[in-house]
Amino acid sequence: MSVFVCGSLHYDVVVNAPHLPRLDETVPGVAVNYVTGGKGGNQAVASARMGAATAFAGRIGDDAFGQALLKGLMEAGVDSRQVQRDPGASGMSVAIVEPNGGYGAVIVSAANLAIDPASIELPPTTRVVLLQNEVPEAVNLAVALKARKLGAIVILNAAPARPMGPDLMQAIDMLVVNRVEAADLLATSEAALDPLEAALALTRLGPRSVIITLGADGLVLYEAGTAVHHPGHPVEVVSTHGAGDAFLGALAAAHASGRSIADAARFGQAAAALHVSTATDRRHAITPGRVDEMMAQHTR
Repeated sequence: MSVFVCGSLHYDVVVNAPHLPRLDETVPGVAVNYVTGGKGGNQAVASARMGAATAFAGRIGDDAFGQALLKGLMEAGVDSRQVQRDPGASGMSVAIVEPNGGYGAVIVSAANLAIDPASIELPPTTRVVLLQNEVPEAVNLAVALKARKLGAIVILNAAPARPMGPDLMQAIDMLVVNRVEAADLLATSEAALDPLEAALALTRLGPRSVIITLGADGLVLYEAGTAVHHPGHPVEVVSTHGAGDAFLGALAAAHASGRSIADAARFGQAAAALHVSTATDRRHAITPGRVDEMMAQHTR
């Protein structure tokens, strides 16, 4: 049940504020937290916490941020032997979280843009490979092709949305995007997007399966010729920051353990619901057992 994640590492500065600032506006904040993140790192940690043997490949700088990022992976039980070192700065981000849980963020990629895919080796036990768009497409394509040779399932979280070449799209098995990213990839407006139709349209780009996440409204899964809407879990939101990564990590872990795509998607939904409804300093205590309990409650 091995998961291999290749992707970004960012040291996140998370500020709580009454609202996102407008242009030229300075907003007084109410709290600040320092969190090890990046979509790749977050998804690797989420996968490990959901019980999967998880390895990670990425790149950090030679600064204090890099050491903190590496420590965060190791403390979560992620195999970090393929984290590369860069003489420059590590990636970082600044996120502003509103009282209702919504947020906006700015990332500085730094060392993440210098990942060397030639030196990345997938463990022979790898069943699921998880990729994101916070690293160069050439890195994603190289790792995806290595996964195909190994017979592993390749999941691409195309976030942030950007144009992607046909070689990469043909090399992945599952595409996971949110509503905004789906609209961007299909060159349409978010308001005009029909998630069921969009999921089908995205499979024409190459992937066999597509998931469009819809926040509190759940998700749409297109698989084996059918698009199905799975409603969300009604929870009281503390913060949505990192919810997508919690979903992806749990999805990958569940699928690597042998669960079907549909069941793994529901497991990911439950994990994300627990994530957004749990205080940030308690999220590390979310276990696979608690996620299964949330799933069971939702199906009653």
